[in-house]
Amino acid sequence: MHFEFATTTRIIFGPGTVKDLIPAAKSVGKRALLVAGRSGRRISELIEQSGEGFSVSEFHVSGEPTVEVIISGLEQARAEHCDLVIGMGGGSVIDAGKAIAGLLTNPGQIYDYLEVVGSGKQLSNPSAPYIAIPTTAGTGSEATRNAVITVSDQRVKVSLRSPFLLPRLAIVDPELAYSLPPEITATSGLDALTQLIEPFLSNASNPITDAICREGIQYVSRSLRQAYEHGDDPHAREDMACASLFSGMALANAKLGAVHGFAGPIGGMFPAPHGAICARLLPLVVGMNLDAMRDRAAQQPTLERFVELSRLLTSDQNAEAEDGIKWMNELCSALKVPPLATYGITKSDFPEIISQAKKASSMKGNPIELTDSELSRIMELAL
Repeated sequence: MHFEFATTTRIIFGPGTVKDLIPAAKSVGKRALLVAGRSGRRISELIEQSGEGFSVSEFHVSGEPTVEVIISGLEQARAEHCDLVIGMGGGSVIDAGKAIAGLLTNPGQIYDYLEVVGSGKQLSNPSAPYIAIPTTAGTGSEATRNAVITVSDQRVKVSLRSPFLLPRLAIVDPELAYSLPPEITATSGLDALTQLIEPFLSNASNPITDAICREGIQYVSRSLRQAYEHGDDPHAREDMACASLFSGMALANAKLGAVHGFAGPIGGMFPAPHGAICARLLPLVVGMNLDAMRDRAAQQPTLERFVELSRLLTSDQNAEAEDGIKWMNELCSALKVPPLATYGITKSDFPEIISQAKKASSMKGNPIELTDSELSRIMELAL
């Protein structure tokens, strides 16, 4: 047995914990770049009440971060002499903040450090202090060591990846998600579920990630639909915030699988939200993996995990593997997950999507190598 586990230096979890931001921020810097989506106003108000000796420069991110967005934020942070970064928003905002904090203390250009489209160099210096405050419950970006960035002219998504990108502090306040629209609650929550299931089934799981995934899967199972239907339910929002955090911890320390192998290329090629892609693909990929393993790897211990997964999802200790897939399909239907054709994908796009997906780092964690025909079948069903 050999594994590594690393996560955010400090995590503060619980309702109302956003109030802990200013004391924490003032302990590590004097001027912050506040990277935010629509949620920055509340933080700005907190900062205005913080007294002398601390100030903020606001930088707003709308949509998933591109190379151009990161460069713009980096230039603003340097021009404003910011010595720490605060990211408050969904996964895109948190990732943008991580990337800016990492590049702020390292020489060169962003392409020096990007995978696939750049040189892929490692960051040589620790990031500027970074505080992550998620306002959705899905990506777990507050506990991951990479930032996903869109390269628009090449229609791809790539990662800036380094242990230095793990935030100095994550403040996870479930109350910040109370006002999320149902559709974002659904897709972000199913993204979290995907990021718990894929590490649990991956070929690089370990005892720590297994324990985290088992717990997180049960949180999603009992609370995602409730959070979707009743957004201000404190218990459901708390469960989902915790599940999202756990999903980030799991994917940062075990591999993912074919869902995310597909999601990167599709998200780069089409205007499809990451969580919506994962939601549509999850039951289809799990089902295909199950069939492929029964056909070609029936003696592998991982096959038993599909049964355990079903029992975690359904709370039925007599459930079989297919029952969990049925449960996921029913949940996706109840949460109105759209087909991939909604985003303009057609069968003519399959060869390029599959070619790119097979190269994705996430695909390497899939419990079994899927054939081109199996990958194509997944895409057909997802349309």
